[in-house]
Amino acid sequence: MTQVLDADVLIIGAGPVGLVAALDLASRGISTVVVEQREYLEPPNVKCNHVASRTMESFRRLGFVDEVRAAGLPTDYPQDVAFRTSLTGREFARIPIPASGERYTSRTGPDTSWNTPEPPHRINQTFLEPILATNAAVSPNITLLNRTLFHSLSQDEESVSVVISDLDGSNERVLRGRYLIGADGGRSNVRKQIGATLSGDAVLQHVQSTCIRSVDLYEQMTAAEPRAWGYYTFNARRLGHVYAIDGRETFLVHTYLSPEEAAHEGAVDRDAAIQAILGVDEDFPYEVVSREDWVARRLLADRFRDGRVFIAGDATHLWVPFAGFGMNAGIADVLNLTWSLGAHLNGWAAEGILDAYEAERRPITEQVSHFAMNHQRKLARPGLPDALEDDSDAGDAARAEFGAAVHALNEPQFAAAGLNYGYVYGASPIIAYDDEQAPGYSMGEYTPSTVPGCRAPHFTLPDGSSFYDRLSAGYTLVVHDGGDGAALSAAAEIRGIPFAVVEADPEILPTEYRCALTLVRQDQHVVWRGDTADAETAAHLWELLRGARVEAAV
Repeated sequence: MTQVLDADVLIIGAGPVGLVAALDLASRGISTVVVEQREYLEPPNVKCNHVASRTMESFRRLGFVDEVRAAGLPTDYPQDVAFRTSLTGREFARIPIPASGERYTSRTGPDTSWNTPEPPHRINQTFLEPILATNAAVSPNITLLNRTLFHSLSQDEESVSVVISDLDGSNERVLRGRYLIGADGGRSNVRKQIGATLSGDAVLQHVQSTCIRSVDLYEQMTAAEPRAWGYYTFNARRLGHVYAIDGRETFLVHTYLSPEEAAHEGAVDRDAAIQAILGVDEDFPYEVVSREDWVARRLLADRFRDGRVFIAGDATHLWVPFAGFGMNAGIADVLNLTWSLGAHLNGWAAEGILDAYEAERRPITEQVSHFAMNHQRKLARPGLPDALEDDSDAGDAARAEFGAAVHALNEPQFAAAGLNYGYVYGASPIIAYDDEQAPGYSMGEYTPSTVPGCRAPHFTLPDGSSFYDRLSAGYTLVVHDGGDGAALSAAAEIRGIPFAVVEADPEILPTEYRCALTLVRQDQHVVWRGDTADAETAAHLWELLRGARVEAAV
C-alpha cells in the first residue's frame, strides 16, 4: 500500500539554512514542510552580518538576489571595516568595501576584482531572514508551520515520521516525509536524536553581545572618516567589535572577555564595557534592544546523516562566526544536500548520490573551523602598543604600525576569496578525479582550477550573461577547441539527467579550462574533464555521477 506523505522532505528549523533548503527544493519541484518554533516573521536575534559571494550566487539562481542586495544598510552606506581606538576615537586603518548601490561597478576594495557575477553583501540576519521567509510563504511547494514544536522522529526504509505539537504542547500530531533535514541550530534536537555528537574545542572565548539603539552615536564619531559597516576597537580598557545594523541608530556591540573574566560571572559590567568600546562616558544615552551572550567554540559533528535524516548548518558545526561564515557554510551545506536530494527524488539519480553530502561537506567544514579558530586566537592577543592612544609622534607611529598589522590580519577575513571559491571536494563518491592535484587555499587566497572537485572558474559570455546563469539543474558541459560532447549528451538523455552545453570561444574562457570538455554540476563544482568522451566512457561516467556506481575515477 502506498504510504500517504505530508511532503517529500520535512525540515526542522526556519532560520536561513532551513528556509534556503526549502526554497531550493521548491525550485526543483520538491514539496517540503518546515517546522519552526517562532512566529512567522518574528525577528531573529541580531547576528550574522554578512552574505558571502557564493551564497549571493545561489540567491541569484533562486531569484531573489536583488531583494537581498537592496536590504539592510542604505544603498549609499559604505560597507567598510574600520579599526579605531574606540568607536568615537582615532582611526588607524580601514578596509574599503563598496556600498551596495556601487557593488557591481566599484573597483575600490580587496573584493571588487573577484571573478563572480555576485559580490558579497553586508546585511544583518534581521533583514535577510524575512526575505527568505516571505519567498517561502508564497511557494506552493512549501508549507510553513510556525509556533510548532518538534518532539521526536522515527524512520523506516521508506519514510521519516516526526511528532510535532503546537507551541503549548497541544494538538500533537505526526508528519511524514521521505527525508528529513535538521536545520535546528547548535542545540539541535535532530542531531541528538540520531546520536550524532559534537567534538573539538568547546571554549575559545566568551562574548557579551548587545544590540543597542542610539540616535546620537554617529554625531559623536570622528567626522573626518566616512561611516563603516564594521568597527574593530582596540584600547587598554576593552577590545570589541561594533557592527552598524541599519545605518541610522542600531548597532551590535561584541565585548570579548578574558578567560579570567569569563570564570567569574558578573565580573564584567556590561554597560562599562560598552562605554569603553564606544568611547563615551556613563552619561551617554543608549537603549539596550537585546542581548545574547555566547561562547566561541570549534565543534564538528561526527556524522551528518542517519539513514533518511540529515543535519546541516549549526546542527553540524559551530565555530567563531567571523565574517558570517557560520551561516554561509550552513547554506553551502544545505544546498549541496538539496541538489542531491532533488536529483534522487526527481528520479534521475540513484539513492547513492546522497552519500556524497557528508563525504563532501564534512571535510570542508573541518577546514573552515580551523581557519576561524586560528584567526580568533590571533585577534585575542593583539599586543597593543603602549602609545596607541597618545596624542604624540610616538602615538602616530604606534597607530601606523599597529594599523598595518591589524589590516593585514583582518583583510583575509573580510575579503575571504579562499573561503568563497577555494574549497575542493577531494574525496567524493560522485566526482571523477584525474591525476592532477587540486591547489590549496587559505582564508583569503585561492588558485582557480578546473581540477575535478574545484569550483569551475566563472566567465562572461559574449551576450553579457554569466556562465553560472547557464548551468542546468543537473550538469553543464563547457566545450571548446572542437570538443565533442555528443556521447555525453546522448547518455544523459537516456538517463533523464538534466544536461546543457555551453560552447565557449577560448578567447573568453579562463586559462584554467585546458581540456576540450569540462563537466560542471549546478553547484559550480567540476565533476569531470577530458578532451574526448566516447559512448562507453559516457555511460560509465554518468553511472558514477548519478550515484549508481562507486568508483575512484572514470
